[in-house]
Amino acid sequence: MTAGASARVAARPPSDVSSAVGLVGLLGLLAWIVFAREYPAIADALGLPGRRGVLSGPNAALMGLFAAGIPMVLWSVFVEKVHRRESTGLDWSRKRPLSEAGDFTITKLAGLWATWALLGAFYWVGRWYWQPPYTFAMEVLGWLVVPLFLVSIPYVLWLDRHLKDPRDACWHFGAMLIGRDAWDASEVKRHLRAWFIKGFFGAFMIAILPEGFRIIVEADLGLAIDDPVRLGLILITLLFVIDVQIGAVGYLVTLKPLDAHIRSGNPFVGGWLAALLCYPPFLIMGPGDVLDYRVDTAEWNYWLAGNDTVLAIWAAWLVFLTAIYAWATVIFGLRFSNLTYRGVITNGPYRWTRHPAYLSKNVFWWFATLPFLVTSGSATEAIRNCVLLAVVSAIYYWRARTEEAHLLLEDPKYREYYDWMGEHGLVTARLRRLGHAIARRGDAEKESYK
Repeated sequence: MTAGASARVAARPPSDVSSAVGLVGLLGLLAWIVFAREYPAIADALGLPGRRGVLSGPNAALMGLFAAGIPMVLWSVFVEKVHRRESTGLDWSRKRPLSEAGDFTITKLAGLWATWALLGAFYWVGRWYWQPPYTFAMEVLGWLVVPLFLVSIPYVLWLDRHLKDPRDACWHFGAMLIGRDAWDASEVKRHLRAWFIKGFFGAFMIAILPEGFRIIVEADLGLAIDDPVRLGLILITLLFVIDVQIGAVGYLVTLKPLDAHIRSGNPFVGGWLAALLCYPPFLIMGPGDVLDYRVDTAEWNYWLAGNDTVLAIWAAWLVFLTAIYAWATVIFGLRFSNLTYRGVITNGPYRWTRHPAYLSKNVFWWFATLPFLVTSGSATEAIRNCVLLAVVSAIYYWRARTEEAHLLLEDPKYREYYDWMGEHGLVTARLRRLGHAIARRGDAEKESYK
């Protein structure tokens, strides 16, 4: 490595999102979960009318989004003042006249409303969106149609008065539709990619909110205190709830004044294919799917039954892996989403490896499923399960590489972070050295045969 390259990677580049943003969102969410669990006692103490059950319904799960999102928004604006960042594209000292801004707004609203119509048509055609659990997401989005339509008019006009360049990707799409001015096809593609990501994954995240939230709010902690398996499963579920709630906020709050907008969607077909294969309706690794690695398997607690010490250690390990996975989402704050560039995250677990969520998730699957152990005793099924889970892990490696290619293309800071992690990352640097060692050994063996 040259002296110049060494200097570039001497310090880890600063993250575009501070750890505090996700932390306040996490605290807000946990406070709401406690309130939902303790609501009967709170209602009794305050003499509130109505039912006395815990708040575990779908609407209570939705409130979790506000409990997590509002603290993150307030912290971002009033403490970190993200609305003043250059990357927002906004200049608050500039106010275009309403007549001038309105010209941009009309074009942009045409593009925005047409985009929503396209998403609505996609939801309507997709039969899976009208079956559980997606029916809940469709109900929620249905409630939002009129409010979003009304709010979009003053919001877009307000932004257009302050944007340095109002001709953003949405404007280009609107200009294409109404035949105004010169529009750029690459900007239209950028706009459509971003909104498909938001629409596809946003609906999925809303759909899976209620079930995990219900389990956590209704969980009987008294029964779990002396049972490491039950306690471990509850904690794992809680961590997945945290991941889903914070992640859903990220998909929904893609606003420029919060510096949380989608700057670009992944332009590589391979990236889209690798990601979509991991989510319904394109999922190929669920029960009964092509890459189902769970045939004749039993959970970890089945194989370790009777050994309380090992059960407790195993449960703690799985909780740790899930905590890394959830932390990798929380650290994004308002910016979490698949297939997007919304700034560079270099703190939290991203100081150890470039892909902590994928790494921890895949290690979790191997330890939780134990695919090499099968209840049927069939060596064929055991080998098959291991091979299929290895293919699943390979898909996630593919996802990681395509995401890196996207970010390396977009941001010099990510290129600096990529180099720094290759030299200093606790996990990444070791894996890189291992890969180089294997490659050198292979080259040496080839030379020996010559």
